[in-house]
Amino acid sequence: MSREERAGTPRTVPCPTCGEKSVFEPWNPWRPFCCERCRALDLGAWASESYRIPGKPAEDDASGGASGSQE
Repeated sequence: MSREERAGTPRTVPCPTCGEKSVFEPWNPWRPFCCERCRALDLGAWASESYRIPGKPAEDDASGGASGSQE
């Protein structure tokens, strides 16, 4: 399908929260989400720090590491 043929068809993407099709157009106030609820759920996940990148735990400075002060 050419670009001209798609001109009348709104672009859709999967909603990051529920996976349903969402219209990704400037007139959709919740894009890339499908609705206000999914957008609010995602914001709540960020606010509660549910999204995390796996990695090694940070070392505790109290253990006397090189960054500690010397007496």
